[in-house]
Amino acid sequence: MAKTVTCLFGSDSQASAIVRELEQSGISQGKICLFSNSGDNRFWDGTSSFDESSGGAHHDRVEHYLTSNGVPRDDAHAYAEGVRRGHALIAVRCDDDEVDRVVDILDNDNVLDLDERQNAWRSEGWSDYGSGVTDIGTGSATTSAGMMGSAGLPSGGDMRDRDRMEDDRLYAQDRSTGRDEVIPVAEEELHVGKREVSHGRVRIRSHVIERPVQEQVTLSEERVAVERRPVEGSVRAGTLNDGDLFRERTIEMEERAEEAVVSKEARVVEEVVVRKEADQRTETISDTVRKTEVEVDDERGNSVSRTGTTDTNR
Repeated sequence: MAKTVTCLFGSDSQASAIVRELEQSGISQGKICLFSNSGDNRFWDGTSSFDESSGGAHHDRVEHYLTSNGVPRDDAHAYAEGVRRGHALIAVRCDDDEVDRVVDILDNDNVLDLDERQNAWRSEGWSDYGSGVTDIGTGSATTSAGMMGSAGLPSGGDMRDRDRMEDDRLYAQDRSTGRDEVIPVAEEELHVGKREVSHGRVRIRSHVIERPVQEQVTLSEERVAVERRPVEGSVRAGTLNDGDLFRERTIEMEERAEEAVVSKEARVVEEVVVRKEADQRTETISDTVRKTEVEVDDERGNSVSRTGTTDTNR
């Protein structure tokens, strides 16, 4: 008897990789169904069509397709909610001899635990009762064998409490039946966390500039002057020897001058220090939370009671 193995993955890319692995293992393309929030869908061969032109949200059409082709309503509702939240659904129709092979492939580290996801969704206000689409495919001979987490254990609709699901469908509905009417009393709690945000950036950059400077310095310079001048009169006799007058002589004088010598010396005149200083402050967060209040008008005793929670210890 054919079985349907269903699995929810976190992203389209993860699901696409699993689909390729299924096909490489010999699973026929017509046995693999894929739904994603992006609309990249593929369907089982020989099944009811997926009405793209019908009204309503994409995940509602996913739920209708699954229920129309034999997936239990509560399972289809949960998987459609996963698709709505951006996950990807893989559903494989396989024969008895293919079940183990399909489960081994779907039992991937990226598979999502459907029960954990539903618990988280319920804590956010999601109701896991059916979306009201018509189930026209419950007569199919195909059964559902879902997966839970990475253990590969079945968690299909047959393992769920159908009576509890039926009670959930009676929430806030004005209809008269032979059963109890149930109104859920809910209350929100405020949880305040914190996160780091950027308030800007300080960038300090050093660079070198040049500026012209001038200094004055006094320099001395020597020059040798050669002058010829006439001598009047004659040399007195006896003052110089005739040999001294005709003696060869050499006189040398050197000219010297000062020139400017430039040298530079670097010295630190200032320091720029950058540091971060942290302090703490207490901020009061104001918001609103909702709760359900139930008023009971008891005409038998003319008394009115009001409650906002079912916890008697509050």
